[in-house]
Amino acid sequence: MDGVPSVETTGAGLGVVAHLHGEMDYVSAPLFRERLGQVIARCDRFIVVELTGVSFCDSAGLNVLLGARRVAEASGVELVLACVSLPLSRILEMTGADQVLRVFDTVSDAEAALSG
Repeated sequence: MDGVPSVETTGAGLGVVAHLHGEMDYVSAPLFRERLGQVIARCDRFIVVELTGVSFCDSAGLNVLLGARRVAEASGVELVLACVSLPLSRILEMTGADQVLRVFDTVSDAEAALSG
């Protein structure tokens, strides 16, 4: 299932944890965009996008994350990232996206910061 794109969700108090799996590229971007939109629509306060299962992310995948953050913000929901791989962390830094997207080392860290 490594390369098959999917989004699984679990509840987290006032928020949701969205576990992304697979490659985030131009082929899978529409699926990730749609699924994250569905998660945002049913969330009250925050979404932690957990990225342990993401094996690859290109500019299309980055665009999905930035777009999801904009949609969430417009809905009054905070969207943050957790468990970002070193290659993706470098992409976030090089593009300046790390100035827009809050990143946490773990889901627990994100939940603690957002629940308080």
